[in-house]
Amino acid sequence: MIQRLCIQNYALIDNLDLVLEDELNILTGETGAGKSIIMGALNLILGQRAESKYFFNQQKKCIIEGHFIIGNYHLQDFFLQNDLDYEQHTCIRREITIDGKSRAFINDTPVTLAVLKELGEQLIDIHSQHATQQINNRNFQLSILDIIAEQQPLVNTYQQTYQHFKDLCQQRQEAQEELSKATTEQDFIQFQLTELQEAQLTPDEQTTLEEEQKRLSHAEQIKVNLLNIENLFSETENSILSQLKTALSLLHHTSRYSTASTPIATRLESCLIELKDIQTEVESLQNNTHINEERLAHINDRLSLIYQLQQKHRLQSIEELLALQQQLSNQQNQHEHLAAKIRQLDISIEKTTQQLYELATTISKNRERAIPIIESDLRNLFVAVNMPDAVLKIENNTAALTKETLNINGIDHINFLFSANKGQQALPIHKVASGGELSRLMLAIKYIIAKQTALPTIIFDEIDTGISGEAAVKVGNVIAEMSHFMQVIAITHLPQIASKGHAHYYVYKETANEQTISNIAKLNPQQRITEIATMLSGHNPNEYALQHATELLNKA
Repeated sequence: MIQRLCIQNYALIDNLDLVLEDELNILTGETGAGKSIIMGALNLILGQRAESKYFFNQQKKCIIEGHFIIGNYHLQDFFLQNDLDYEQHTCIRREITIDGKSRAFINDTPVTLAVLKELGEQLIDIHSQHATQQINNRNFQLSILDIIAEQQPLVNTYQQTYQHFKDLCQQRQEAQEELSKATTEQDFIQFQLTELQEAQLTPDEQTTLEEEQKRLSHAEQIKVNLLNIENLFSETENSILSQLKTALSLLHHTSRYSTASTPIATRLESCLIELKDIQTEVESLQNNTHINEERLAHINDRLSLIYQLQQKHRLQSIEELLALQQQLSNQQNQHEHLAAKIRQLDISIEKTTQQLYELATTISKNRERAIPIIESDLRNLFVAVNMPDAVLKIENNTAALTKETLNINGIDHINFLFSANKGQQALPIHKVASGGELSRLMLAIKYIIAKQTALPTIIFDEIDTGISGEAAVKVGNVIAEMSHFMQVIAITHLPQIASKGHAHYYVYKETANEQTISNIAKLNPQQRITEIATMLSGHNPNEYALQHATELLNKA
């Protein structure tokens, strides 16, 4: 429950410190006094977005703090999951700077607004006068059944499974679209890949073949040239070797008379040896040079294939062709991978569908069992809120179990039908319920929900719309009864409801330093009599109004 609310620099509030009781807290005050401002501040610490224009003083930041007692509400897991310090007396703080930037804290640890909102939803249920329209919302109607059936964890499991099912279906659709596109190109990809694979290309093959082609194309000329070189080296009378031998003999003869010629003779001997080696290699090369038209034709064909593939794919080398071959192979593998992925997704979808069928069936049966309980409880509560002839009928049109009929809420199509008067046909609520009837119907529903969920705090923000007299008294009784098992805060204009409070707070405006300020005060017993009398008859209540106010408080 909320124990204390501190507001600084928000709208018409300069500094406000509100300490609340753990049962029924009543807030009254004239229209525009600041009751809605207090609710707005409370909403800020529950995760609502803020605007700097709501500041009392535009030169200062706004700070709102809520102090909550949460020891009985099993919130340890929430604090653990969000890495927060758990304390039975928890402080939620919101700070908004003059430039509109906002920071939120739980027990002095910074948190996001999403975390703040998630915690707030587990601490306070705010029922405003506009919230009565919720009753026409099918999701809200289903949530009522699920709360009474005590199956919210089961519904959460179903909804998570359903979201997983939708994700699987989306993945399958995307994979199928990719596969369809790949299938369209598959024949062409396969043709190109087969062509490259059959070519059996190897790295550096082109360079080697081009060199061999050049050699074979000029083999005859090479052989003739080598033969001519051999003839020049041969040991005929005028050959190179023969003349060098003669020169060497002359040098040896000269060295007998001149030692200076000896080194020259030595060098010439080395040249002669080197030339004989060259002669041997030329002879070997000439003998191994053959004219092979068949091999040349094979090389020409092979190079022609390589050139054609390069031209076809607009590539410059075998390395690029091999890279293309790998790419095409990967594309083919991707096609096979997509087909396998779709098969696996189909299996997962079928398995998840069966899980959904089982969960949806169980949820639907639980909802069916909850319907008569809700209808019975509401009949009793309608009497308590002065609608003795009112009836709420809950229709459940359960769809057949198919993938198409499954939705985020299961297979149930709920419709709430209402009749406020005896003999009147029950019709959809929005067609037949007046404002006052709608307020009391929503109060009755909140009553049975609150007992089941055991929320720490519920706030009724002018739930008394459209009711008065004896109906207001009975509505006040129901609200007071709710405060026996949870904290209730009621903002009201009705004295019948205000008199039921365990604590009564008066919201008012005052002028200080030529500036209007909203403030709040907890009323003592005598002040409560005066305030309720004022609510009955206006300002300066007469003796009769004061006596009537006293009677209301005594009855309460």
